[in-house]
Amino acid sequence: MYCALSSLGLEGIDSYPVTVEVNFSRGMPHFDVVGLPDAAVRESKDRVRAALANLGFSLPDARIVVNLAPADTKKTGSLYDLPILLGILSASGRCTLPLEGSAFVGELSLDGQLRPVNGVLSMVLEARRQGLQRIFIPYQNAAEGSAVPDFPVYPVQRVEEIIAFLQGKSPLEKASEMTFTAPAQPPMPDLADVRGQENAKRALEVAAAGGHNLLLIGPPGTGKSMLAKRLPSILPPLSFEEAVESTRVHSIAGALPQGLPLLTVRPFRAPHHSISSAGLVGGGAPPRPGEISLAHNGVLFLDELPEFPKAAMESLRQPLEDGTVTISRASARVRYPSSFMLVAAMNPCPCGYFGHPTRPCRCSPTKVAMYLGRISGPLLDRLDIHVEVPPVDYDALSSAAPGESSAQVRSRVIKARQLQQQRYKDAGIPCNARLTPALLRRFCSLTDDAAALLRAAYDKMGLSGRSYDRLLKVSRTIADLEGSETINSDHIAEAIQFRNLDRKYWQPDVSEM
Repeated sequence: MYCALSSLGLEGIDSYPVTVEVNFSRGMPHFDVVGLPDAAVRESKDRVRAALANLGFSLPDARIVVNLAPADTKKTGSLYDLPILLGILSASGRCTLPLEGSAFVGELSLDGQLRPVNGVLSMVLEARRQGLQRIFIPYQNAAEGSAVPDFPVYPVQRVEEIIAFLQGKSPLEKASEMTFTAPAQPPMPDLADVRGQENAKRALEVAAAGGHNLLLIGPPGTGKSMLAKRLPSILPPLSFEEAVESTRVHSIAGALPQGLPLLTVRPFRAPHHSISSAGLVGGGAPPRPGEISLAHNGVLFLDELPEFPKAAMESLRQPLEDGTVTISRASARVRYPSSFMLVAAMNPCPCGYFGHPTRPCRCSPTKVAMYLGRISGPLLDRLDIHVEVPPVDYDALSSAAPGESSAQVRSRVIKARQLQQQRYKDAGIPCNARLTPALLRRFCSLTDDAAALLRAAYDKMGLSGRSYDRLLKVSRTIADLEGSETINSDHIAEAIQFRNLDRKYWQPDVSEM
């Protein structure tokens, strides 16, 4: 006897249809799962056997073959437990179940309960795209499944509920469809808490308005980490499309909080500098998203940047350019989105006081050069804005005058982002940081004075082609913050002063400074 029913698989953050075929034949009793299953899928035999016994069913004395098609694609995870059990019940004749048009995913406990699985949002989206009529998912994944509009999603606690529903014996409640509205800004550390550092605050505003990468460099205790941790408070809210894509990544990684349909605030990831390259960009067997993908549509904060492994830092170069990362292994090749803002903070030397106005540096010129040399030129070139965070004077620290709040800065950032969304609505990019060279020529109109200043800066500073493009992108953002469609010399000048720290610190003879 034979039965086939629909399920889904995961490859990267994408899902694909999987047909679960169950066949009973004469022969020595045997239960086999084929179709390139991993260890978790192969172990489903024991979970299904125990669940059937505790539900009052027993496996017939026959040869049972379960095929997961397409058979040339690696199947991972425990999500095939439920369709395998239902297929066995139907193929054996123990239950008459109308399975056509439905998709089933879920891990089984030994007593027939359904346990949550990762990647439900991607699978529900794919089930709708495939034209299926409905999908059955574990009850604990109900909130995540409800984020997909116009598609029936049935959250289930126990297998008996599905069997009774399919046989028409009892109803099963659909997940309530979630209505997405831009959430209010949750409580966050406020930019008003930072005393002084007006130049760094301005750089944070420009970075947030255009989605630019940012480097903060200065002695210990000057507020670099404090500033970076307040960046999320001035970022614009997530759109529905951004929320869905970010949630899919977190769901695949098993990092989505239970009961949360969609992420409502932009991710902020701050891994420790002991992280490996695989932990940062993704990897493993099977491949999993890394921190750069978990920061998609948000911020990746790398504190003490030179302390990160060289290989990990250099692995950021391609994702920063492309907004995606491809992980290739012998058994799989997956692609994860990684469009994030990189914010890095560092000291100028091992002791931290190189260039300090009052405290002497204890490092030799060679040590300073070696420390700064841990940051390669190509990686530094990909950081749009370089900002020095100097020591704060006593008057600024002790002043009772309130600083500008995050809400005030955020309102200007949102206006600038709205200008960009309107400008690039047909170009398919969200912000200035994602401008391509062709779009730069189209959307970055310069006055004659601005063009002359940019040319002089290019020749004097020895900029690379990438640096030139990034300088133009930052100028475009500064103009947007002023509501100007044309980039003038003031916008260029401010962008240039955000690109000169590499000339101050990263130079051959630091002993002359």
